[in-house]
Amino acid sequence: MIRGKKRIDPVALNEGYDSSSDSYIIPVGFSKDYTAALAKENLFRRYGTVVKAPTRDGYIQTVVSTADAKITTANMAFPEDSDTFNKISFSSYKLAVLSKLNSTFIADMNFPVEAYLNNEFARRFGRAEEDIFINGTGINEPTGLLQTAEIGKTAATTEISFDDIVALYLSVKPEYRKNSVWIMNDETAIVLRSVKDADGNYIWRHSDDTIFGKPVINTPYMPNIGTVAKPIAFGDLSYYWIIERRPLSVKVLRERYAVEGLVGFAAHERLDGKLIRPEAVKTLAIA
Repeated sequence: MIRGKKRIDPVALNEGYDSSSDSYIIPVGFSKDYTAALAKENLFRRYGTVVKAPTRDGYIQTVVSTADAKITTANMAFPEDSDTFNKISFSSYKLAVLSKLNSTFIADMNFPVEAYLNNEFARRFGRAEEDIFINGTGINEPTGLLQTAEIGKTAATTEISFDDIVALYLSVKPEYRKNSVWIMNDETAIVLRSVKDADGNYIWRHSDDTIFGKPVINTPYMPNIGTVAKPIAFGDLSYYWIIERRPLSVKVLRERYAVEGLVGFAAHERLDGKLIRPEAVKTLAIA
């Protein structure tokens, strides 16, 4: 259908068709390639938790586990847990993009149109998601990480010190710290590369780009160092949940751009995102 073939099995086209948006959900095989490409563009797809919930909105139950396994004798009762269940409301926000291709390229069987659209949509949606999942206000869009994460340390000045980084690191509980990552932009990374401890050793290990053994993830969507800013986040991103209401869906627009010799591909997805446990990720704030 993308290539404009005249002989198309109408039964096959019924599968995955969404009449409400006149679009098609991408096939399973294509979806796997797209998901892999999306993860390369979006740190939350790599480190966060993706929950597939094909409804428009509603509550999703989360569990806060504090129980431990214990040795018991043959006649002892099983130790009871102290898990708590929280219901968190998630919505459904539409993220959309339009891509256009020359019709002669599409007609040419040697042009890998499927691979092109796969990478193009992954690039556009991946970057847009990453920005929203960091800076989203929660008003008509997902709630970003910086809106919910707790402040672990407030630096007195814009001169970030070794003590500030240590305080942020230790503000995250050990149970979250073992799978934690640092998140910052390139400008902040340059500053931290020059920070030294009391013995004159750099805290940034250049051989594997880690600080205190934890990976540093660079993203252009974190704010710069400045007053009333949160330029660094540290914590376990698995507690940031991406609620995938509807996966990537595509509508082919042939007639609209026909006079230009182009074919349009209108793609959209419906999702939401939220940090379900604010204490799992801490930020460094500048006073």
